[in-house]
Amino acid sequence: MFGLTVGDALGAHVEFRPYSFMVSNPVKDLEGGGTWGLQPGQFTDDTSMAICLANSLIACRGFVPYDQLVRYKWWYRHGYMSSTGHCFDIGAATRDSIQEFEKRQKKFAHDNDILLEHIDSVSDLDLLRAFDVNCSKIGVAGNGALMRLAPVPLFFFRRPEMAVEYSGISGQITHGDEKAYDACCYYGALIVAALQGAQKDTLISDTFY
Repeated sequence: MFGLTVGDALGAHVEFRPYSFMVSNPVKDLEGGGTWGLQPGQFTDDTSMAICLANSLIACRGFVPYDQLVRYKWWYRHGYMSSTGHCFDIGAATRDSIQEFEKRQKKFAHDNDILLEHIDSVSDLDLLRAFDVNCSKIGVAGNGALMRLAPVPLFFFRRPEMAVEYSGISGQITHGDEKAYDACCYYGALIVAALQGAQKDTLISDTFY
């Protein structure tokens, strides 16, 4: 998680810059300004969403996609876990999925006689099984699912099959494309294998996973 955060902060000021700019302005240290006008060391949506996910895993003591979406919504609407106090960047797929989640929350609250001000804190797992957390349209892709998933394999690394399965699901709730799901599963498997001591040659092998 520290590596994710530092790497994100290192590249924040050159995010979305063209290759030619990167060649002439190689990243050598933490810098401010740039794409988002951030202070040195401030991170982007990549880390904000990863922290949201990590907090959910810890608070719920397990994998609860509904709670993950609640925290993503808090970040989007209120700057929860943002380095600046507000959401200054969000991918289209993630934004659309969060907005769809909000619509489903309102309907779910109405159908189950839950006050809207309490809808974010629903914790009855039996009740939540009736909530469709896959808020993305089918075929919607992007890197937003991949950039945040590290907390999942870190949390479940002692149970590799579960870690890989949940890595895929963690992305699927906002990115409905099958390739995005597969990429998340693969990346989760890489992290688990690395944590369990796999050598670099194994990790980059064509036969891995």
